Amino acid sequence: MEFSTSLLCDMYADMIDVAEPLFVSYGGISQFYGSVTTVKCFEHNGLIRQLVAEDGSGKVLLIDGGGSTRRALVDAEIAETAAQNNWEGIIVYGAVRDVDELEEVEIGIQAVASIPVGAEDDDTGEVNIPVNFASVTFLPDDYVYADSTGIILSPEPLDLDEIEEAL
Repeated sequence: MEFSTSLLCDMYADMIDVAEPLFVSYGGISQFYGSVTTVKCFEHNGLIRQLVAEDGSGKVLLIDGGGSTRRALVDAEIAETAAQNNWEGIIVYGAVRDVDELEEVEIGIQAVASIPVGAEDDDTGEVNIPVNFASVTFLPDDYVYADSTGIILSPEPLDLDEIEEAL
């Protein structure tokens, strides 16, 4: 379904939060939305690998990597697994790698930066907890909407049918 974060901001200004513009799009899809699943991990991606192996239909994986750009939390293998398991997108407050390959994967991916160094492959971290970055607190089961313009967050799903009519 088509939407625009700019129009969503105009229509729902009183019920959304807007993330600071820190993110770059790396995935094969530039527009995505869904219910938030959070993971907090610092330079370790074992929990991320576990989560993307689960069914992600209607969900966006939101990764709080502490903003670290020293190690990539998402690589092509993780992105491909997420796409195969129907995740709508991945937002990384941290880095990704395999950028050319990520562009070919049919999933939305936004991250702070890219770096060729991979993360440690252990399961250090926490899942489905509130996380805060980019001046927004993301809660599990909130709804996130991302496109080339930005990332917005709502506690409830937004009516995208109204947006499609405006487009």
